[in-house]
Amino acid sequence: MIQKSSFLAWLLRMPLIKRWALMHTVKPENVAEHSHQVAVIAHLLAVIRNTYFKGKLNPEKAATIALYHEVSETKLQDINHVTKYHNPALTREFKKLEELAEIECLHTLPNDLQPIFGHLIVQNQVDPEYKTIVKAADLLSAYLKASDEIRFGNHEFIPVKSRLEKMLSTFSHDMPEVQYFRECFEENCAVGVDELAKTPT
Repeated sequence: MIQKSSFLAWLLRMPLIKRWALMHTVKPENVAEHSHQVAVIAHLLAVIRNTYFKGKLNPEKAATIALYHEVSETKLQDINHVTKYHNPALTREFKKLEELAEIECLHTLPNDLQPIFGHLIVQNQVDPEYKTIVKAADLLSAYLKASDEIRFGNHEFIPVKSRLEKMLSTFSHDMPEVQYFRECFEENCAVGVDELAKTPT
């Protein structure tokens, strides 16, 4: 008899989880949308590294890990960055909760599938090289979101963009694919659809 699983049911609730808790947003964003964007960016970063910087990553693996990188939020909701990181003791406890939520989610899968998904879902089991790529993609997604909010007059995202810019500068120092990504793709993410349609292919 096939074991019944709630794994997919939890993931299908990701569109219900609002991101940027405690902040006003002009364009609301949910965890499913964010995870998709991070997966696209992680895939691009891996391809860029392989093509231009002698990388040997599997872009599809990077995208898959990115799709699952916020799985803990199906149980915990999105936690505001300032709340999560302003106090080291709180940060440690939040990290413990996230790992527990990831493991709980993993355990909703049939037993035979758990070893396959453990290295995708439980962040402490993810290959460090892929984890870094996904983290860079996560920051880029958040940076583009902050830029978009500011473009539409939401000044609450100005300090967010400034913080993310500093973090991305650090990543760019060790990951040239991040700088390449920004130079290649970032500018056109800020134009309207009419201008975008005129962009040379």
